[in-house]
Amino acid sequence: MYKISTYLDQDHRRCDEQYAVAESDVNLRNWDAARKHFDVFISMFDCHLDKEERVLFPRLDHALGNGYGSSVVMRQEHRQMRIMAARMRSAIDRRDYDAFHEQSAHLRALVRQHHLKEERLLHPQADLLLADQAEATIAAMDNLYHVEAA
Repeated sequence: MYKISTYLDQDHRRCDEQYAVAESDVNLRNWDAARKHFDVFISMFDCHLDKEERVLFPRLDHALGNGYGSSVVMRQEHRQMRIMAARMRSAIDRRDYDAFHEQSAHLRALVRQHHLKEERLLHPQADLLLADQAEATIAAMDNLYHVEAA
């Protein structure tokens, strides 16, 4: 059986890898490639956050019997990360190396601690509480954008 934690942790790695490509382009001041690769990262990142916010968190909240648990904190951090990523995208458009890296330092720190919370607490909790609906949860996350595009 495929675990929710495995699915989402792999998603984290893919986003991290794509971010590294875009950051490398910025470091080389290859702005056209940076814009292209960062746009791919933003798309992947938004998709990942949506999977959690629109599928995982509501199911976890329901299983826990409340909407005031860790998902509230995670949603707040998601909003902060989206703002930082938008600022970084703007810095790329302006070809502002320093502004990009100022935001990237903050984003990296927030993402690092956010991933730790998710990978050590939230995702294992999902594996435990949603074990009987793991396949359906993963399918719902996988199909989130496929259904909308139809």
